[in-house]
Amino acid sequence: MTGPLALLDSASLYFRSFYALPESMTAPDGTPVNAVRGFTDTVARILVDRRPSRLVACLDADWRPKFRTDLLPSYKAHRVAEEVPDGGDVEEVPDTLTPQVPIILELLEAFGLATAEAAGYEADDVIGALAIREQKSPVEVITGDRDLFQLVRHEPTPTVVIYVGKGWNKAEILGPDELAEKYGIPAANAGPGYADMAALRGDPSDGLPGVAGIGEKTAAKLITQFGSLQELIEAADAGDSRVPLKTRLRLTDAADYLAVAPTVVRVAADAPVEQSRPDTVPSEPADPDKVAELAERWNLGRSVERLLAALPKS
Repeated sequence: MTGPLALLDSASLYFRSFYALPESMTAPDGTPVNAVRGFTDTVARILVDRRPSRLVACLDADWRPKFRTDLLPSYKAHRVAEEVPDGGDVEEVPDTLTPQVPIILELLEAFGLATAEAAGYEADDVIGALAIREQKSPVEVITGDRDLFQLVRHEPTPTVVIYVGKGWNKAEILGPDELAEKYGIPAANAGPGYADMAALRGDPSDGLPGVAGIGEKTAAKLITQFGSLQELIEAADAGDSRVPLKTRLRLTDAADYLAVAPTVVRVAADAPVEQSRPDTVPSEPADPDKVAELAERWNLGRSVERLLAALPKS
């Protein structure tokens, strides 16, 4: 039986590994490798517990795309460490995490695990494009961020999110029914409904102001009642009595934000994804000598051993 396609929100996973594990995990030269080891262990757990036939580690080519900031300048603005006039702002990242990212990428390459990115787009867009285009296998999106709940669906290709915000041992598997129960939105339209709810509610961690006075529960209730954000706005503009006057006024005050929010919040399914290699999970590393060299140089011993053991037997 064919296993699922696993799409990894790589930055989300290695950021969480970095904060979950102590920086006392170091290479012989003193370089912290806590994010590398935590990320490697997570990939091993994914292979063992979920048994994907295919896997892609999705990357940010641009963590704060210009097409989003042109519409909403506040988008992720609080995370900017250095502004770049023509785009490509530098993200504020812990000094001891930055050197670990190339090691993670080298390790993925040596193991023969696919990576993917799209110039000018975030990993969320890459994941969304690959998930929406998939026609053969069920899709499992592994992330620690809620943004990707919007991809959950029953058909045409079943897609679930494995949410690891509290670590792999407390991972939540969210399909349409679970998402509907968690947020009070219709299961039949759970993913798009979540995106509309998120736009209304806002998200301070991404610089999305939302509509003042409308929290998560109210947003979910309104999307459930009207079916979509667009239909809610149209009903409010038409003076529909089902939209309370106070809500109508709030929507009117936030009209400029609501005009751009859907494009900012929703993944760009047309992102021009470039993939490093075929996404089949290999039964052995592409470059065993390189794997051994990286393991020794960066003191990755048991983490690399676990990932080697997790590869499917041919």
